[in-house]
Amino acid sequence: MKKLTNVTIMAAAAIGLAACSPNAQNESAEAAEAITADANATMSEAINDTDAAADQAFGAAENAIDRAGVKIGNVADAAGNEIDE
Repeated sequence: MKKLTNVTIMAAAAIGLAACSPNAQNESAEAAEAITADANATMSEAINDTDAAADQAFGAAENAIDRAGVKIGNVADAAGNEIDE
């Protein structure tokens, strides 16, 4: 969130400089490109982090369900053995 605020401020500053000399306009364009690249990299990293967290959470849930299934199967087997005896 803080990075997004910084990006917004930098973009506003770049727009303000755009009305200046051609050199300032070139620098503003370069700054805007750098800001865009930084924002894209940050978003990509956030997506990768979110995907990794989701994979980890789903893996943990799947393991818990597998363990519960094994326990249920063991209880069912034990109940069946008691009935047979």
